[in-house]
Amino acid sequence: MALTTFTARTGAARNNGILPAPASFDPKRRVVRIAGKEIPIGGPIPRLKPGEKLVAYTTSVCPYCERLLPAVIYEKEDKIYIRKTCPVHGTIDELYFSSAKLYYRFMKYEEEGVGVTPHVQLQAPCPYNCGLCGRHKNHTALANLVVTNRCDLSCWYCFFYAEKAGYVYEPSLEQIREMIRQYKMEGVTMAVQLTGGEPTLRPDLPDIIRMLKEEGVTHIQLNTHGVTFARLWFEEGPEAAVKYARTLREAGLNTVYMSFDGVTPRANPKNHWEVPYTLEVFRKAGVTSVVLVPTVIKTINDNELGDIVRFAAKHIDVVRGVNFQPVSLTGRMRKDTRAKYRVTIPDVLRWVEEQTDGQIPTDAWFPIPVAAKVSYFLEALSGELKICMGNHPACGSATYVFVERDSDGLPKKFVPITEFFDVEGFIEYIDEKILKLSKDEEASFAKFRKTVRMATIIKDLPRFVDRERMPKGLNITKLLMNVFIKRNYEALGELHYRMLFLGNMHFMDLYNYDVERVMRCNIHYLSPDGRVIPFCTYNVLNDIYRDYILKKYQIPLEEYKRLYGEDKVGNAVKYVRNIKLLKSTPIYYEAYRGILPDEVLFGKKS
Repeated sequence: MALTTFTARTGAARNNGILPAPASFDPKRRVVRIAGKEIPIGGPIPRLKPGEKLVAYTTSVCPYCERLLPAVIYEKEDKIYIRKTCPVHGTIDELYFSSAKLYYRFMKYEEEGVGVTPHVQLQAPCPYNCGLCGRHKNHTALANLVVTNRCDLSCWYCFFYAEKAGYVYEPSLEQIREMIRQYKMEGVTMAVQLTGGEPTLRPDLPDIIRMLKEEGVTHIQLNTHGVTFARLWFEEGPEAAVKYARTLREAGLNTVYMSFDGVTPRANPKNHWEVPYTLEVFRKAGVTSVVLVPTVIKTINDNELGDIVRFAAKHIDVVRGVNFQPVSLTGRMRKDTRAKYRVTIPDVLRWVEEQTDGQIPTDAWFPIPVAAKVSYFLEALSGELKICMGNHPACGSATYVFVERDSDGLPKKFVPITEFFDVEGFIEYIDEKILKLSKDEEASFAKFRKTVRMATIIKDLPRFVDRERMPKGLNITKLLMNVFIKRNYEALGELHYRMLFLGNMHFMDLYNYDVERVMRCNIHYLSPDGRVIPFCTYNVLNDIYRDYILKKYQIPLEEYKRLYGEDKVGNAVKYVRNIKLLKSTPIYYEAYRGILPDEVLFGKKS
């Protein structure tokens, strides 16, 4: 979620020295040495073919040997592609963005970012020097902290959980504290996502959350399948489930980031039956900031995006948003197989538009760097460093919608913010104001001039609002004034609670890899060795980052069993679903009522 919060620009204090580079470059042999591997650097610049239009030059990697290669981004038949040629494995073309029109619209909002406080020395080319190195363009906006690789599910597509890895990765509380302190050196407001594996398998999860708060983390979110809360409901009783959720909230948990791939069992076999109970637990425990996270896969759940939005809107008392994630394709795949499953951001936006009867059009979405423009504006007003979402425009996009519901609580209409607020006009306006505020900073009476400018901005805000189209009960002018005046997390939170956030974030894979996107990444992983590593190097080049690091700090399975018990890993910890039991109460049916047709909900049709 595109949150903007603030920390005074006082400079990031660092311990003496900087971490050694994780790699070295041999200029004579043109290879990078990293994680016990040698990776070749360089190849021919790909040529364009008739009917293709050059869009940009970049660098990429070979999906088969990870060689760093020159690449071209080009337009063909109204779509955007990326091409690289490996001297060993040949030319690879991959769809990059399925709408050239939307790509050009998004790219006009491109931002460079604000740079970083480096964590490691720079010795090798990107993406083989993570991180963060001095070449990186965006500080951490959200830090992923892997607290375990244990999981009580065994999803066929996941290679991350302990049994498949062959070891347990579970950092100690002291290791976690040190990782947070390394993150703190960036000197920005800290936001952390606890992830895994399944974080709720750690009995000390509340202690971890409390420790993060003690260390000054402002925003803590839990990445979870949500099944744990439903298990507790049936295995120990609703009171135990609610008590656990309330304990997490009182410890300092802000948001639950919950996997939710669709409304039908076919699209969402992971937690379809458990989610109704999980949401009920959250209601009773006062956990009212849940984001649903669907991984979008063509032919699997691409026809359920509208229903996912409707499901979120029905449960808007606890659900704050939906963040779609187009699938990242892993492993070796033929080109026709990749085309079968490949999803890009324009596809998601088009499907949402079609499946909401045009109520949420593609034009209502804006790329993530728009949030950076707002951040620059707020910084110019306050002189404070902020979380700046200066990602590459192809990384993600977002919008807000106001939900009108009927007497039964079902969503009857979605009104996107662009229906009643001139977003494009407002962005142009604040771009102009940033320049003037910057000049004021250099002038005498700077504070007085900024006060005058602020008064002018507050006065001008209503001109971007169409009061005739603004939904009843919503005062967008007042909400935005509150954000600009207070410039804090609470003010932005009020905006989130009045509308439904819709976003998408397309993480890359080896086929569509663009190093320019990696350099702008601001979703990073914290590592026990002190490094801070961008998402799409950590998970995509997993053999030299994620798997290498986790294995280095592993606990062998047998040793883990000896230390913590036979029932903490392996078959003993795996969840066995009882669908009949889960469908035995009205809670299940009420959660999906009005979203699923009766013949699906009541089992007449799968």
